Amino acid sequence: MSPLDRVVFGFLLVDAVILALVELLFLPSYVGAVQFPITAALAAVTTPLLVAEAARFSPHRRVAGAPLVVWFLTVLVFGVFGPGGDMVLLGNDWRTLLLLGAGALPSAMMLGIVLGKRANA
Repeated sequence: MSPLDRVVFGFLLVDAVILALVELLFLPSYVGAVQFPITAALAAVTTPLLVAEAARFSPHRRVAGAPLVVWFLTVLVFGVFGPGGDMVLLGNDWRTLLLLGAGALPSAMMLGIVLGKRANA
């Protein structure tokens, strides 16, 4: 990787942290009286894009999967030990499962697609 690629890759990882924080903070949103976790849809779209972009820099699994790992760790750490000690992620809340599933599953599928293309090429 060139030095410019390393800088861009670093920005991808910072972007994964920022997206995870935004998605966590807006997870308990409401529209009127209805729970509306729109950030789960944001996670389903943005996290696989980060994985696909990271895979352009290196065919190695560690590099391509780094945004997913950083996103997941950020969600877990800040979700359990949130701002002011508040617990944002609750084990019995459907929005928690929706966020984790919408962020991690499409990203893992994208990682498999990208690595599969590299193996066949």
